[in-house]
Amino acid sequence: MTLIETLRTEARAAPESGIVAVVNHGRLREGLIPLWAGEGDLPTPAFISDAAAKGLADGETFYTWQRGIPALRQALARYYARHFGKTFAEEEFIVTGSGMHAIQLAIDAIAGSGDEVIYLSPAWPNFAAAAGVAGAVPVPVTLDQSGNGWSCDVDKIAAAVTPRTKLLFINTPSNPTGWTADRETLQAILDLARQKGLWIIADEIYSLFHYGHGRAPSFLDIATPEDRILFVNSFSKNWAMTGWRVGWIKTHPALQQVFENLIQYSNSGVAQFMQRGAVAALDEGDGFIAEQVERAHAARDLVCGILGETGKARFTVPQGAFYLFFRVDGLTDSRKAAFDIVDNANVGLAPGTAFGPGGEAFLRLCFHRRLDQLEEAAHRLAKWMKTV
Repeated sequence: MTLIETLRTEARAAPESGIVAVVNHGRLREGLIPLWAGEGDLPTPAFISDAAAKGLADGETFYTWQRGIPALRQALARYYARHFGKTFAEEEFIVTGSGMHAIQLAIDAIAGSGDEVIYLSPAWPNFAAAAGVAGAVPVPVTLDQSGNGWSCDVDKIAAAVTPRTKLLFINTPSNPTGWTADRETLQAILDLARQKGLWIIADEIYSLFHYGHGRAPSFLDIATPEDRILFVNSFSKNWAMTGWRVGWIKTHPALQQVFENLIQYSNSGVAQFMQRGAVAALDEGDGFIAEQVERAHAARDLVCGILGETGKARFTVPQGAFYLFFRVDGLTDSRKAAFDIVDNANVGLAPGTAFGPGGEAFLRLCFHRRLDQLEEAAHRLAKWMKTV
């Protein structure tokens, strides 16, 4: 028996990221324009970094509150009051070591060996992989696509529910499709969860990256305090803090101790000086978010315009998030195509195969970058499409 054969089956089965595989292939290429990862090109703004640096200089390097320092949990309450019109107590927030950590803890709290968890696909792959590592069975329900864009058939979700189903994972606005649930769809999903006694993990990380009027619809608009919903989120996207690895869970105050215990036995809390930066992000960062959303909106329109003119790219203009999920006429293997695009167009994209059922024929382009780079990348891609 080899060393690897002595590990848990679930650990051995954890898939390699289809995105990282392409990144590793092309990350050192000179002049490559990297549009494969889910992040922008702006560094964390100074008002956030300076607050963290002050905390570090002040000696905030000791063990701290497991569930997050009170100042940060209070700032989260203020954030939700401003953007969602809801009043929450600080006891309803748990600070985590990234949005991914928040998702892992949420899964650990609800689902385990043999339990089924439903998610909407194409999807950011980490949820399904994390559920699998926990011993649960991820069950994809594919979004529908037509000339009217991406949509969610709630009847398909209901048909996937079995006696072993424990939760629904709903990411809206969606990575990678940009699909954004309207209030009616959210209500139908919540009604189903109530009827079947299911939990919902609501990943609304891109709520403010919405290209309609104001933020995207949220389960918070329709939920009651007793609904079985865990909201997972991250500081990564809104405040250009992807490398910081700080996130949070919005939960019922009755669950605080459970999640504090899970924090204790995972990362034992987020560094206090980093939390000081997160406080500054929440309290001082609304203007920065607005600038980012405006910038991404212009970038979306630029890329869609150039690729649309090729006559070979097929896509729905995304309603939210900052990705273009598109097909190319004649392309059948998106993984092979992503490597070929690196080699021959010097542009980094994520293959649709990385995003599960329904995504195989697509490529994902992150357009959250400055316009001159995006224009050059789009023209390179347009040229490459002529070879397909």
